[in-house]
Amino acid sequence: MRTLAYHGPGQKAWEEVPDPVITDPGDAVVRVDAVTICGTDLHILKGDVPEVTGGRILGHEAVGTVEEVGPGVRTVEPGDQVLVSCITACGTCRFCRETRYGQCLGGGGWTLGHTIDGTQAEYVRVPFADTSTHPVPAGAAPQDVLMLADILPTGYEVGVLNGGVRPGDVVAVVGAGPIGLSAVMGARLFSPSHVIAVDLADGRLDAARAFGADVTVNNSREDPLPVVREMTGGLGADVTIEAVGVPDAFESAVALARPGGRIANIGVHGRPAALHLEEQWIRDITITTGLVDTFSTPTLMRLITGGQLDAGRFVTHHFALEEFPQAYEVFADAAGTGALKVVLTR
Repeated sequence: MRTLAYHGPGQKAWEEVPDPVITDPGDAVVRVDAVTICGTDLHILKGDVPEVTGGRILGHEAVGTVEEVGPGVRTVEPGDQVLVSCITACGTCRFCRETRYGQCLGGGGWTLGHTIDGTQAEYVRVPFADTSTHPVPAGAAPQDVLMLADILPTGYEVGVLNGGVRPGDVVAVVGAGPIGLSAVMGARLFSPSHVIAVDLADGRLDAARAFGADVTVNNSREDPLPVVREMTGGLGADVTIEAVGVPDAFESAVALARPGGRIANIGVHGRPAALHLEEQWIRDITITTGLVDTFSTPTLMRLITGGQLDAGRFVTHHFALEEFPQAYEVFADAAGTGALKVVLTR
């Protein structure tokens, strides 16, 4: 089969490799029908995730058709169309029993495209298929469901829920890429008074307004701190969500929060970021971090199929599966191309 493989920082190739096979009774082999690229894949290519070794097939998001299952699989069968989650879950360890699947001790967590071969391929082996796939509802658009593999649950769980967004809150989202936009969309479910989006690219700020942001700030031209303080009587935002993964974004998210505020870090950080405890120790702030658990995927699936969330608006570019090199170029140059999510299909 053909795959997109990582070969060290800055190096990738669309190449031929052997087809995946069942190696554990709980495995399924899934034919990839629709797949996308994540910002985390770009972090891997920059060398920010050293656990990813040369030759690894990238990708952790897909919708596909089950081709084969191991003898221990009970809930899916060949021919089923499924969402392949970015998080795999053994379902029995301490953390899985607490619905903290991202911290799975039984061989799950973020494995696809990280510690095992991923979804940017014609076929993928999915461990723990019973607990790591979701049936695609009849009539649902595969590209909409694909947004539930990672970005929507990540923005919702690690940003909105960890940040404790409540009715009437002022929420500042630093970074208006797909994850930041997911946080904007998810925050709107809790009736905040205002959502402020901060980004360096005007195109992404335009998207943030379409996704529900009331106020946008291009921080290449304007300091967001006076804007937020003017809106909040000088206090700062109730919740700030960092959705970039660079030190400046994290430090900005901390600065924008009010005393007693909540700061939810989503970004994948490859470098140290400063936390000025000499300034912050007295402010009663709460900082959360997290890897998505995807426990919210069934809820978000219902919101999509019920029309409360429009996941399709994330998709800005379409490619054929064999066009991965071009898709990466477009996605990596989001400021120039306007790309939010690119979708590759058979």
